Amino acid sequence: MIRPAVPPDLSAGERYGLDVLLDLSRLLVLSDPAADVVRLTIGASAPVALDHFVQHDVVPERGDGEVRVDRDILSCVTALAGAGAEQNVRATDRHGRVPSTENPLVRAGRERVPVVQRYALALRTAVQAVAGRRPVRLLAPWPDGRRWAAAITHDLDVVAGWPVFMLLRVAELVGSGEVTRAGRVVGAAARAVGRDPVLAGVRALLEAEHTAGLPATWFVLCGTPTPATWLRGDLTYTPESRTTRRLLDEIANAGHEIGLHGSFRTTLDADRLGDERERLGRLIGGAPVGVRQHFLRMRPGRTQVAMQAAGFGYDATYGFPDRNGLRLGVADSVPAWYGDGTAALETVPLMWMDRALSKYRGVEDPYAWIADALSLAATCRDVEGLWVGLWHPNLVAALGYPDAPDALRRLLAALAADAPYWGTLGRIVDWRRARRAVRAKRLTHEGTVDLVIAGRCDWSMTVEDEQGRVMATGVRPERDG
Repeated sequence: MIRPAVPPDLSAGERYGLDVLLDLSRLLVLSDPAADVVRLTIGASAPVALDHFVQHDVVPERGDGEVRVDRDILSCVTALAGAGAEQNVRATDRHGRVPSTENPLVRAGRERVPVVQRYALALRTAVQAVAGRRPVRLLAPWPDGRRWAAAITHDLDVVAGWPVFMLLRVAELVGSGEVTRAGRVVGAAARAVGRDPVLAGVRALLEAEHTAGLPATWFVLCGTPTPATWLRGDLTYTPESRTTRRLLDEIANAGHEIGLHGSFRTTLDADRLGDERERLGRLIGGAPVGVRQHFLRMRPGRTQVAMQAAGFGYDATYGFPDRNGLRLGVADSVPAWYGDGTAALETVPLMWMDRALSKYRGVEDPYAWIADALSLAATCRDVEGLWVGLWHPNLVAALGYPDAPDALRRLLAALAADAPYWGTLGRIVDWRRARRAVRAKRLTHEGTVDLVIAGRCDWSMTVEDEQGRVMATGVRPERDG
């Protein structure tokens, strides 16, 4: 339990940083001014530069029944978790993206470290240390007693013209010296003539996830392809085609979520994003809630403004295209930040992607990809966070990836063995928004708390003590006011 003393002159950026830290700490915020709980104060002592915050394990200051956080720390949190630092970058790569080297974590070589989340956990530890007899209560990290969460996603980039993608992939393999692997691809492609390896690959993927009992989230392109979009690697299939419709039906019937894969021209165009969202909605029977930009092509902040204007509830674009890691310094879902306030849009960072290794790093062994994915999953698990991975459904033998399907099955089995809360991104976002909005209205003499929430809540919450022992479970917060 904690009661923040928020200075009246706290800026919007500092307020965002404070809210993110409190959320990630899982500390219950108590509104009762009479209760004796740990106080959180915001101060200004020695300046804390962003580079220092990234490179060192900074911790809050402790006092008697009090924990103090520097205002500069709050600004650092916003610069990272809110992508505030990247929103000021003007440099772009050849795809119009902010180069990964402009990210503060990459510059420090700490892009695989959940820097912001570690500070939030240090805040919780400090509260526990100074509490004494004062009660400390936490909200459980995930539903169903799970201590971390995982989500697998798929970008449907290829539906039509598979021989073209096969030839491009063979050229890529030969160019990187993988001649034997290229030969295996040519053989598999020859055997697939007259068949549809894309459809077969999607069905195999759906079967693997059904076997593991894991729902996934699929992002689907929904613009009109032209020769120019083909050459750019953007739009390559028609969403209303018979094959695409069949794929969408099978994905939906398997209980998976379908979101939009925004085309290149939607990067800063809310109207085009809205048109593609509406078009996809007609095909799947309801407007999609989530979006991820194709090639992860976006301008931090400005693209998210367009996403919210187009009606989306969450964005799953924030990941590195050329390496795997924690671009926002968090292994969790956080509110989007636009530079002048918190948005209604949720940010669900992408942490791991198959092609970040094979395309950009020259790692062609799919089992090495899996080892990398599981390493990041362990990092997420250690901070009670969320792992989000991207597996492209066209990673089949006939399209250039002969060992990938078996590697995927190993990945799913290994993740499931660590018992995460597994859900679609839409479901996970719904939970995180609910948990974030819960507050403690009062603390009774028996040590129980009355929970309230601003707005509707379809989730039950579990309250824990500082040792992680369950104090109350199945608690449905009452609506505040």
